Amino acid sequence: MASKRRSAPSTTVVEDVAPAKTTASNGWLGDGNGSAVRGDTFLQKTISSLGVVALIVLTPPFIIILWYWHTQLGGDSFAMASLFMEKGLAGLWEIWPAPTPDAWRIIGCFAALEAFLQVTVPGKTFHANVTPCGNIPVYKANGVQCYVLTGIIFVAIWQLGYWNPAEVYDHFGEILAALNICSFAFCFFLVAKGHFAPSSTDNGSSGSPLYDFYWGMELYPRIGPLDLKTFTNCRFGMMAWPYIILCFAIKQQELYGSVADSIVVSIVIMLAYISKFFLWETGYWNSMDIQHDRAGYYLCWGCLCWVPCVYTSPVLYLTTHPVALGPAAALAMTAAGVACVWMNYDSDRQRQVFRATNGEALVWGRKPEYITAKYATTTGKTRTSLLLTSGWWGITRHFHYLPEISASFFWTLPGLFNHAIHYFYVVYLTILLFDRAVRDDHRCEGKYGEYWKQYQAKVPYRVVPGIF
Repeated sequence: MASKRRSAPSTTVVEDVAPAKTTASNGWLGDGNGSAVRGDTFLQKTISSLGVVALIVLTPPFIIILWYWHTQLGGDSFAMASLFMEKGLAGLWEIWPAPTPDAWRIIGCFAALEAFLQVTVPGKTFHANVTPCGNIPVYKANGVQCYVLTGIIFVAIWQLGYWNPAEVYDHFGEILAALNICSFAFCFFLVAKGHFAPSSTDNGSSGSPLYDFYWGMELYPRIGPLDLKTFTNCRFGMMAWPYIILCFAIKQQELYGSVADSIVVSIVIMLAYISKFFLWETGYWNSMDIQHDRAGYYLCWGCLCWVPCVYTSPVLYLTTHPVALGPAAALAMTAAGVACVWMNYDSDRQRQVFRATNGEALVWGRKPEYITAKYATTTGKTRTSLLLTSGWWGITRHFHYLPEISASFFWTLPGLFNHAIHYFYVVYLTILLFDRAVRDDHRCEGKYGEYWKQYQAKVPYRVVPGIF
């Protein structure tokens, strides 16, 4: 057994328990599940590369367009179309805000605070699943503490008069422009780090600079005690989300003298979902985002730019378009949304407890039904996983995605149906999670083989019972 790299329990490390070199020859081929390049025809490679280029080129301007669409055009699709019909790409140049010192200050202070809290706040040591190269990622589970401390600091600097949170709305376009710049720089840094200073053996190049940039090279990159994927995904993207929407509500109060029940409903459901995320953060470290998607543009730009813009967009729209729902509608929407968040949480918790107890825990008051699946690691070891086929996981193979999509619908619904773009996040999330379900099925079929086919026979649908 290889010697282990250890530090104090409060430091995020990766322990090498079985050395293995990760290259294109043993599984890492440039996509989130290691299958983007090998075996593809020239046409397939070309189409795939063009798709990656299109995403890298189009997504940064899209978040600027989405911001402008909501804040300057009130979500009016005809006005947005007219702008580009009249001015073409010059219209994009016209609406693109320049990063300002205020924008850089807000980003810098928030990022520094969250990095500091991630490293210094105490938390229990959590060992994630063994990686394909035999490493065991070790984390400090302090997400809830950091979430609460960020809230306390947010309220304190606001109430003491050091900062007006409404500034985030005022400078939001500039913040997004600045995030685009620093996120691209960060992704280039990750490629260089993957080539010259990888943090573990779970690292490798696809042989294509494009794929290395887009999909990433390292599975668990870190700088000293700072785990970079935890920082981008959890401490920056997910942590920014709740406080951005609270800044938007404060802006609405500043503009209209009160906060509409519609924005309250949307924020309450989002906060329930985000709070659930941090309560369940140890489960997230065993999710596809962390275990299989490498640190590249796809994941990191998404968490640094896409999450702060797109995930907050329903509340961004409501900030200057308040809707009076009335007590009955507001309570019904809130109850439905929170119920969906609970189902999402309970389904994840059910599977986590089932695995932690090696299948001994009751599921809905009964002994669980499951399949014992064996698989081989890249080091040649045989390991076992239990595939739960009862409870929530007897309904569909990725049931937790269904209440997550439903919750997003209910926190968007308070804006009613005046503009289609208001529902962009719901449509995007549906496509994202359905695609992830397909990718995860493909990965699990390769990992478990015949055992996964048995699982598919017992639980035939991926996400929506009877449909998909």
